Amino acid sequence: MKPLLLQGHERSVTCIKYNRQGDLLFSVAKDTKPTVWYSDNGERLGTYNGHGGAVWCVDVNRDSHLVLTGSADSSAILWDCELGKPLRTYVCQSAVRTCGFNVLGNQLLYTTDETMGQKCQLFLYDTASSEDEGMHLDIEGSKITSAQWGPFDEHIITGHENGEVRLYDVRQLTKPCKMIHPHKGSINNLQMSIDRTFFVTASKDHAAKLFESDTLQILKTYFTERPINSAAISPIREHVVLGGGQEAAEVTTTATKAGKFYARFFHLIFEEEIGRVKGHFGPINSVEFHPNGKSYSSGGEDGFVRVHNFDDSYFSFDFDY
Repeated sequence: MKPLLLQGHERSVTCIKYNRQGDLLFSVAKDTKPTVWYSDNGERLGTYNGHGGAVWCVDVNRDSHLVLTGSADSSAILWDCELGKPLRTYVCQSAVRTCGFNVLGNQLLYTTDETMGQKCQLFLYDTASSEDEGMHLDIEGSKITSAQWGPFDEHIITGHENGEVRLYDVRQLTKPCKMIHPHKGSINNLQMSIDRTFFVTASKDHAAKLFESDTLQILKTYFTERPINSAAISPIREHVVLGGGQEAAEVTTTATKAGKFYARFFHLIFEEEIGRVKGHFGPINSVEFHPNGKSYSSGGEDGFVRVHNFDDSYFSFDFDY
């Protein structure tokens, strides 16, 4: 499985995202330039220039017309995907940590950090509306570190710094309608399955967990020896990929093997590790399956995005039980 190595960022990659069709791959990093690539050959299409700080999150809407990015410069920007021009800038009081479009692509959300005396806030906007026509909610307790739209765009699922998972009703955005505390460490990432009926969390407590979207019931748990920064569910096979490794601040004191900078594959049902892929020279910060399930990508602290196309043996492999 020889990867495509995408080298376009000067600093650590923080998030990667495929569009729904799978022909484009978006990456953001601690430099100021969100980048878009052709996913099949790794050719760089261009960058979105406008942020003044590290970019933490990126999402693209259903028809790939709009791109949303959130940055440490206390702003979220809505871009024209094709032209690379900013359509609207949402100015905030603190850094934007997570962002995303709903399934239809007509609404967006983003959350801000609890810093500089500012509360963590969740913002909702219509993509066609002006900036002052949205809704916002002050988040009580621990700040949001990851957020996703639930099935049918009726709920928002949030992961928090203290390990909580909350479910908010979009129609009554006042307080969470469900709240659980499944992790002992910060939830670094939360990703939905292809049909949004399940989601997987990745946490600093060395565990990833599979949940049912409506009830927040814990279905499966996947354990590793290092903090997990990102997890994704395969759209075609019963597999989960986890990315992480030793804390970035401690990487210089450790050999590559000891840092465990692998992408690790687990069986979705049996919770057993079935394989691992090495390659990054630091922790993996983001993993994402291609929408057709035939490849996956990872972005790391080393500044590289690696696109891995699966060999035939991956598709012929069956778990023995």
